[in-house]
Amino acid sequence: MEGYPFSTEVKVRFAETDAQGIAHHASFLVWFEVARVEYLERYAGGYQSIRDRGLEALTTEVHVRYLRAAYFDERLTVWARCVDVRGARFRYEYRITREGELVADGHSLHATVERGTYRPTRVPDWLVEAVSTEPKEE
Repeated sequence: MEGYPFSTEVKVRFAETDAQGIAHHASFLVWFEVARVEYLERYAGGYQSIRDRGLEALTTEVHVRYLRAAYFDERLTVWARCVDVRGARFRYEYRITREGELVADGHSLHATVERGTYRPTRVPDWLVEAVSTEPKEE
């Protein structure tokens, strides 16, 4: 998907659906997180690496816009990008597609804090460079 340098696939699990086999709205937040954690793994050495450097990235807001239902056993693609990195804050944007059709989109806002004190701290330059630079195609 143009403008989104990263994607990962998820399969709608039975536990993520209601009695009609439709994905529960909260599952979309889990899929956003799956994409975000895998994004960090690919471009920043993983979330644990960030924690090992004394930082945490707290989620401060999440928004989802549902456009189509997702159903049990479907394969979905979750697209992610990190934008608007300023001070201690940054934003991830997401699109969930099924065979090219947009199923949902949304964003999550995050803040970096010192791991020991939970005091806000600027996103370090190494992390800004790792997550906000559009990666080159492999």
